[in-house]
Amino acid sequence: MTPRRIVPLLLAAFLLIGTAGQAQAAGYRYWSFWDRDGAKWVYATQGPSMAHPSDGDVQGFRFAVSENSGDAAQPRGTADFASICAKTPAEDGTKRVALVLDFGTAPDAPSGETPPAPRTACARVSPDATTADALAAVAGPLRYNTTALLCAIAGYPKSGCGEQVSRTEKKQDSTAAPEAAEDKGDEDGPSIGLYAGIAVVAALAGAATWQARRRRNATR
Repeated sequence: MTPRRIVPLLLAAFLLIGTAGQAQAAGYRYWSFWDRDGAKWVYATQGPSMAHPSDGDVQGFRFAVSENSGDAAQPRGTADFASICAKTPAEDGTKRVALVLDFGTAPDAPSGETPPAPRTACARVSPDATTADALAAVAGPLRYNTTALLCAIAGYPKSGCGEQVSRTEKKQDSTAAPEAAEDKGDEDGPSIGLYAGIAVVAALAGAATWQARRRRNATR
């Protein structure tokens, strides 16, 4: 095996390793929470039960499969307070919070469920109300799990809460336990493809070393 043949094979093996690592990437199906900052969405730093929006704030929720906050899909649709709360006049002793509710797309929906159309709502609540209070006022029923994670808005989805989902198989059953979302054999370590790639690299590297030694011995 000549060096010219070894180099492209090594590159192919490294690509195999990279692909195997990417195949393991997984996300979680959940409602992400956002704050509107001018013309852009910013991932919220607090949960809805801890956040206390001010009068005139715009906040959004998006249901999707995401790996983390950097990967999370932003809410779609109108995000202008004046438009969303145009038909909800201000009242003394209350505050108004504009909410954008994006139920996501069919590929991100739990098996057997269809996401409702995105919509907006204007919640008029007490001055000390949290985002969760505002959400409950206009988009019930809400569902939380035992750790206070928001699982459903307006009853969607019907079941499941933050379950792990393979990025290549988003349409899995939302009623499955998180441990059943992926093959346990791949969950705790590298995949078979990764081991195979490492083996190929090692074999080719050994072949390259043997070839180099053979050439050196032939010139002596």
